[in-house]
Amino acid sequence: MTGRESEAGLPIEPVYGPRALTGWDPAERLGEPGAYPYTRGIHPTMYTGRPWTMRQYAGFGTAAESNARYRRLIEHGTSGLSVAFDLPTQMGHDSDAPLAHGEVGKVGVAVDSIEDMRVLFDGIPLGEVSTSMTINAPAAVLLLLYQLVAEEQGVPGDRLTGTVQNDVLKEYIARGTYIFPPQPSLRLTADIFGYCRTELPRWNTISISGYHMAEAGASPAQEIAFTLADGIEYVRTALAAGMAVDDFAPRLSFFFVARTTLLEEVAKFRAARRIWARVMREEFGARDPRSLMLRFHTQTAGVELTAQQPEVNLVRVAVQALGAVLGGTQSLHTNSFDEAIALPTDKAARLALRTQQVLAYETDVTATVDPFAGSYAMESLTDAMETAVRELMGRVADLGGAVAAIERGFQKSEIERNAYRIARETDTGERVVVGVNRFTLDEEEPYTPLRVDPAIETRQRARLTRLRSTRDAAAVRSTLTALTSTAEGTDHNVLYPMKEALRAGATVGEVCGVLRGVWGEYAPGERF
Repeated sequence: MTGRESEAGLPIEPVYGPRALTGWDPAERLGEPGAYPYTRGIHPTMYTGRPWTMRQYAGFGTAAESNARYRRLIEHGTSGLSVAFDLPTQMGHDSDAPLAHGEVGKVGVAVDSIEDMRVLFDGIPLGEVSTSMTINAPAAVLLLLYQLVAEEQGVPGDRLTGTVQNDVLKEYIARGTYIFPPQPSLRLTADIFGYCRTELPRWNTISISGYHMAEAGASPAQEIAFTLADGIEYVRTALAAGMAVDDFAPRLSFFFVARTTLLEEVAKFRAARRIWARVMREEFGARDPRSLMLRFHTQTAGVELTAQQPEVNLVRVAVQALGAVLGGTQSLHTNSFDEAIALPTDKAARLALRTQQVLAYETDVTATVDPFAGSYAMESLTDAMETAVRELMGRVADLGGAVAAIERGFQKSEIERNAYRIARETDTGERVVVGVNRFTLDEEEPYTPLRVDPAIETRQRARLTRLRSTRDAAAVRSTLTALTSTAEGTDHNVLYPMKEALRAGATVGEVCGVLRGVWGEYAPGERF
């Protein structure tokens, strides 16, 4: 018998046995669930006490439309919301900015001011739900708008739970929604850490993301290696800003993909936990057990969904979700089967949530803490994954760390090389994609996708006009001036004056415009 290679290029043997683990020390590699090095999960009971947080990533059109979708998801059993913002919001532009034309509300919800954030969470008790916001360069702005709306609901900061993605380094590597150059971006990240430690102590201050690297073509080993290297850079940034590691590290979180290659994905998650625990203890001297725990959210692999025979995506997503659960994720978003075509319909979003509920309540995977522990195949794959990840992390370190490696284009070129390999294998049929290059149909069944009304942009522009005509213009100018002064210095946290500007009615674009004026904008190809 001959074996095959995993997505990361690691050998998968046809049969594993005791010899695969010769000289293997279970105490060193495994430990107990909820104990160092956390290979078996970060909690002693994992899902035997309660299931993971079931999030559904949603947001489109206006705040009112997205609010209606959130309410329906909560009615259907979602325990955590995950907000998708439109491209102008992600880039720090208001809906009436020239660069926003044609993109308002298209890939997420348009949020221009506190008025939109009020509508977005109208009737949703922010002290009772956990909210994740996929926003990076202007993360501080959206987080503060969320806090201001919570305060209007009477919810204090110490009751708010959720995550703000706030991972700008991966934007330079794989995604592209950056605004400022890296150094001020990292300063903003550190200011969010410091602000949340005091004002929002239960909030996860960053979701260090490998998901978008995977969507760009990264292998599982590349996804973990480059993400953990970014994590190390953020830790160093916070330490350089004068924070103690155990004061901020417990609120760090991660965001990974779950592919259909279930065994390798489970091994990937186990290896990632083990590596991070050792890095935090041995390199940074963390002592709080929470600082050593790699807590992560998982999303099923959108890049593996197909527009051909879209119902087959239901099967793909179920397998991917199972891998995330067996791998010990803390929260999970399951993609809708029609996402390769357009924005998900209500029915598709409901089926995606039902997939998680079947796993949690109809299968027995939640009956035991670590179903794969001691498996010859799983432990061998985990060790092989750890070796591959550490080798890549070593190459990043040799280049001077994540930022220096990004400047050299190392991560981007490695990911592009792997993406080309995947595309070539798919084109030749070596990699089977059901419904695309094998088991195809002569004619696809008709499907009616959800479309965003282009009139949304007109309505958002009108809302901004009303806001600017009714707000206290002098108060807005005064608070933006205070923000400018703080951004020009280095001694004070920019989130405090930023919050006052947003409270006075300043828009997302105006706040980001102030920071652009002080810090500048990053252009692709510039040296950091």
